[in-house]
Amino acid sequence: MRAVITVIGKDKVGILASVSALCSEYNVNILEVSQSIMHELFCMIMLADVSKCSSEFSVFAKACVEAGEKSNLDIRVMHEDIFDSMHRI
Repeated sequence: MRAVITVIGKDKVGILASVSALCSEYNVNILEVSQSIMHELFCMIMLADVSKCSSEFSVFAKACVEAGEKSNLDIRVMHEDIFDSMHRI
């Protein structure tokens, strides 16, 4: 099972490191990363393997949102099933 993690916020040092550390804490493996800076905004999309996540998916997703709020970032985690369902409609 995979998930897409998006991160958007004002650019600063350590964003990638902090999100990666959170994924590691929950045993979530990062498969691919795409990031860019657009007019001082940090934008990142990660594809992650959540099949061995050490908690329920909803717990991990909530932890990401809360970590983002503490860092003034918008962090969202969406299970790949959402994208599969969107393409079936």
